[in-house]
Amino acid sequence: MDLNDANLQTLTEYLRKTLDPDPAVRRPAEKFLESVECSQNYPILLLTLLEKSQDNVIRVCAAVTFKNYIKRNWRIVEDEPNKICDPDRTAIKANIVHLMLSSQEQIQKQLSDAISIIGREDFPQKWPDLLTEMVTRFQSGDFHIINGVLRTAHSLFKRYRHEFKSNELWAEIKLVLDTFAGPLTELFKATIELCQTHANDVNALKVLFSSLTLISKLFYSLNFQDLPEFFEDNMETWMTNFHNLLTLDNKLLQTDDEEEAGLLELLKSQICDNAALYAQKYDEEFQPFLPQFVTAIWNLLVTTGQEVKYDLLVSNAIQFLASVCERPHYKQLFEDQNTLTSICEKVIVPNMEFRTADEEAFEDNSEEYIRRDLEGSDIDTRRRAACDLVRGLCKFFEEPVTGIFSGYVNSMLTEYSKNPSINWKHKDAAIYLVTSLASKAQTQKHGITQANELVNITEFFVNHILPDLKSSNVNEFPVLKADAIKYVMIFRSQLPKEQILGTIPLLINYLQAESIVVHTYAAHALERLFTMRGPSNTTLIAAAEVAPCTEQLLTNLFKSLTLPGSSENEYIMKAIMRSFSLLQEVIVPYVPTLIVQLTQKLLLVSKNPSKPHFNHYLFESLCLSVRITCKANITAVSSFEEALFPVFTEILQNDVQEFVPYVFQVMSLLLEMHTSSEVPASYMVLFPHLLQPVLWERAGNIPPLVRLLQAYLHKGGVTIANVAADKIPGLLGVFQKLIASKSNDHQGFYLLNSIIEYMPP
Repeated sequence: MDLNDANLQTLTEYLRKTLDPDPAVRRPAEKFLESVECSQNYPILLLTLLEKSQDNVIRVCAAVTFKNYIKRNWRIVEDEPNKICDPDRTAIKANIVHLMLSSQEQIQKQLSDAISIIGREDFPQKWPDLLTEMVTRFQSGDFHIINGVLRTAHSLFKRYRHEFKSNELWAEIKLVLDTFAGPLTELFKATIELCQTHANDVNALKVLFSSLTLISKLFYSLNFQDLPEFFEDNMETWMTNFHNLLTLDNKLLQTDDEEEAGLLELLKSQICDNAALYAQKYDEEFQPFLPQFVTAIWNLLVTTGQEVKYDLLVSNAIQFLASVCERPHYKQLFEDQNTLTSICEKVIVPNMEFRTADEEAFEDNSEEYIRRDLEGSDIDTRRRAACDLVRGLCKFFEEPVTGIFSGYVNSMLTEYSKNPSINWKHKDAAIYLVTSLASKAQTQKHGITQANELVNITEFFVNHILPDLKSSNVNEFPVLKADAIKYVMIFRSQLPKEQILGTIPLLINYLQAESIVVHTYAAHALERLFTMRGPSNTTLIAAAEVAPCTEQLLTNLFKSLTLPGSSENEYIMKAIMRSFSLLQEVIVPYVPTLIVQLTQKLLLVSKNPSKPHFNHYLFESLCLSVRITCKANITAVSSFEEALFPVFTEILQNDVQEFVPYVFQVMSLLLEMHTSSEVPASYMVLFPHLLQPVLWERAGNIPPLVRLLQAYLHKGGVTIANVAADKIPGLLGVFQKLIASKSNDHQGFYLLNSIIEYMPP
C-alpha cells in the first residue's frame, strides 16, 4: 500500500464503515482491514490519518485500530512470518513518541498503550533511545506533554510489579533508574512547588495533582523489585513530601460526586500503597518515617466518610495498617488493649457494614457484586481490607482480638433478633466478622483450610446460618440468604459431612430465588460441594447420596437459566456440568429432554458469543451427556447427531470462530463412539473441507482438527483411500505444515501415526 491520498481516502471510508451498527456493513469492512494489515505502509497510513484527518471520529478510530494492530502483530513469534516489515517498524518507533505527545488526550492514551506494547518487546535492546527521548520532554514545562510521558512510563514500568526476578529484568531496571530516577525526583519536587504557587487555581491544581498521582505510581513500580540505591539516598525527600500530601486538604479539589474518587483521594490512596510497600519490604530503612505515617493514616481513617468515592483510599489505608501489624518489629505499636479496641471500634467494624451502595450493587449490578465477593476481585473494597486487618491482628493478638469481636458479634445478633426486618444489616456484619475471624488460610479449591480454634464454626452454623437456609420463603432477606450460602461454601472443609449433606436440598431450593446473587451463589455452592474430595480421593459426596434429589436438581438448574439476568450465567452452567459429572448414569433417563435444552441454548449463544466461560461449560456439558449416555447405550450416538448436527452446520457455515474448535471436538467424540468400521456419509461430506489451509491458520483449531482427522482415519482409513484418494496429498500437506512449527510438531506426529496405522500399506 503506497502512501498516497487515494489509499488514505480508502482507509477512511473503511474505518467509518467499521463503526456502522449494521453487521452487513461492518463485517466486510473489518474483513477488508484484516486482509490489508500485512501490507507494507498500512500502519504508517493509520498514523498519517490519526495526525492529519480533519474528522475527529476517524482520528480516534485510527488510533484504536493502530493500537489493536500493534497488539496483534508486533511480537515476532518463532516459526511464524514477521507480520510487520522492518522499515515500518523503524518508522513507527521514529514517529510515535512525538505523535503521542502532540495528540489530544483520547488519542494520547491509545498511542501510549501502543508504545508500552512495543516497549515490552523492543525496549531497551531494540529501542535504546526511547527513555532519553521521553525524559527530555520533562523540560518542556507543558504538563499536557509531561503527563503523556508519565502515563507512557507508567504503562511501560507497571510490569515490574509482577515480573519474576531475572538478570535481564534487573539490568533493564538499572538502566531505567540511571536515566529516569533523577529527573523524576526533580519533577516531583518542582510539581509540589507549583502546587503551592497555584494553590488557588483549581484548573492548574487538577493537572498538577494528576501528575503527582502518576509520579507516585511510577515510584511504586520502580521500588517494587528491590530498594534502589537512588531512592534510599533520597528517601527523606520522597517520604517527607508524601507525608505532607497525605495530610493536605485542599478545599478546591474536593468533589461533590459521592461515587467517583477525586484527584485528592486517588493521590492519597497511591501514597498509602507506597507506604505499605516500604513498611512490608524495606522496614529497616523505613523505620524512622513509620510512626508519622501510622499517625497520618490513622487520622485519615477516623475522619474519612462512608461515601463510595473514598473506598479505594480507605481500603489502601487499612491495607497499610494490616501490613504494619503483621511485622514482628512493629508489634509494640498494637500491644495495648485500648489500641486494639480502638482499631476494632473505629476502623474494622464501621468498614464491615453493608452500606446502601453495597445494597444497590447487590440488586442492580449483581455481576460486579458476585465478581468482587466470590472471585476475590474485591482487593480494593473496604470489607476485604478490614478482613485482612483482622487476619493481620490475629497473627500476634488472636486471643484479645477474638475476645473483643465476640462481644461485637453478640451485640449485633441481639440487635438483629429485636427486629429482623429492620436490623438485618447487623446480622450481615456479624456473619462477615465471624468469617474474617475464623479464617486463617483459604484456597479457591478447598475454601477455609485453617481456622481460628477460638471460633466454633459448627455451632455458629447450627444456631445462626441453618435457620436462614431453612426459611420457607427463598426471596425474603436476599442478602442474608446469600451470606448463609457463602458461609457453607467457605467453611465446607470444616463443617461435618452430615451438615453438608443436609444443606444440598436447601441449596437446590435456592436455585429458584429471584435474586441473581442468591441463585448464583446456590449454583456455585453446589458445584463446590460436588468437587470436594474424601479421604480416599473420591468425591466426598457420592452420586447415590444426591440421586434422590436428581430430578429437582436438574429441573431447578435449567429453570434458573430462564430467570431474568441469568440466561448466560457461567456459575449455573458450571453447576450443570459438575452435576452431570457427579451423577453419571443417574442422568441417562433425563438426557433426551436435557439435550434439547442444551442445543437450544447453544443455538442462541452462537448468534453472539460473549461469555467464554459459559460457552466452555456448555460444550463440556454436551460432551458429558454424550459420553455418559453412549456408555450405557452405544446406539444413542445417532440421536445425538440428529440433535446436534443442524446447530453445528450453522456454526460452521457462519464461521463462529469461538465455537469452531469446540464443534470439531464434539464431532470427533461422536465419530469415535461409532461401532461400524465405515465413516458415515454425513461425516464424509465434511472431510474435504477439513483440509482447507484457512482452517489451519488459527492456532485454536489445530488440536481438535487433528483429533477429528485421527477419528476419520481410525474409523475409515480404507474408505478414505478408496473414495477420497485425491485427498491424501492434502493430509500429508497438513502433516508437513504442523511439523514445521515448534509449537505444533507433536500434533503432526499424532496425525502421521494415524495415517501409518490405519491407511492401507
